[in-house]
Amino acid sequence: MEHMRLTFVNVGYGEAMVLECPDPARRNGQFVMVIDGGGNESAEFADRSGGRVPMAEYLTARGLDHIDVMVSTHIHEDHICGLLPLLERWTPRELWQTLPADFYRRTRPLGVPEGVTPSQSKFLRALNDYGTLCRLVEDRGGVIRTITAPLEETLCRDLSVRVLAPSLPREEELQELLEGVYAAEGEAFWPLLNQLDGKMNNFSLILRLDYRGTRLLLPGDTNCLGYGDIPAEALQADLFKVGHHGQRDGVSAQQLRAIAPRAVVCCASSDRRYNSADPGVLTMAAEGGARLYFSDCPPVPGAAEPLPPHHALEFTIGPGGVVEGRYLPL
Repeated sequence: MEHMRLTFVNVGYGEAMVLECPDPARRNGQFVMVIDGGGNESAEFADRSGGRVPMAEYLTARGLDHIDVMVSTHIHEDHICGLLPLLERWTPRELWQTLPADFYRRTRPLGVPEGVTPSQSKFLRALNDYGTLCRLVEDRGGVIRTITAPLEETLCRDLSVRVLAPSLPREEELQELLEGVYAAEGEAFWPLLNQLDGKMNNFSLILRLDYRGTRLLLPGDTNCLGYGDIPAEALQADLFKVGHHGQRDGVSAQQLRAIAPRAVVCCASSDRRYNSADPGVLTMAAEGGARLYFSDCPPVPGAAEPLPPHHALEFTIGPGGVVEGRYLPL
């Protein structure tokens, strides 16, 4: 029986996924989708004892030979900057993102002056990498697509996607905020940059994938306030990647009841940076009947043993709710 694979790469604090779905119509019989790429800071991978690995390095070792769709859920360093090194080896057929396809042409390089906060530095680099990523994809023959809700389409044989967010009005709000940042000068620039940085998580793409009756809900960094008016029945999923790295605001009890997942994945770093992998959120998910999984190795409430070091967390996805996870050792 054919199965799909969804792999969460251990990129430390960040998110990076690769989905491989069997389809004889695709190159080498596989449809390949990359969703975010983690960060691209060398300091994040200085300690590899837990298995951390840059996305490009992992995919090279895995022997990936093509990318059909590359997805940038939103413009934050720990999601988008690790995608840029992939362009040195692979050009996706399509780049999915939420802004107009030509928006990158209206951007300008933003300097990263000394004395800025770490958050400002990361966000400035993310904005710059967004423009570079779009330019390289288009220059090398890939297609940039604007993805907003509502959208449903078939990705390949047996696999479909439903885009639950952001809506077109939300995309237009993001565009307006970005235009304000790029137009601002002097001291007026920094408050606008900080405002956009604080709001960016809830402009994330929320994707619900369906493989032969098994649902996967991948909300980027969306927190509990970012689901808007998405109908509860649209959220139900067998596997749920909790938003905002499992921080306290990552999901509400009501939303978890609507999702009713059997497997919950938390992409938190081993040091639980920014209070990710919140024990309350994890306990709430476990008490709801979900089995907990992690892309890195944070401490798990109530666990008898620490998580094993691993390069990646791999799920085998089958029909009718089949979700089997395993950690790939060093």
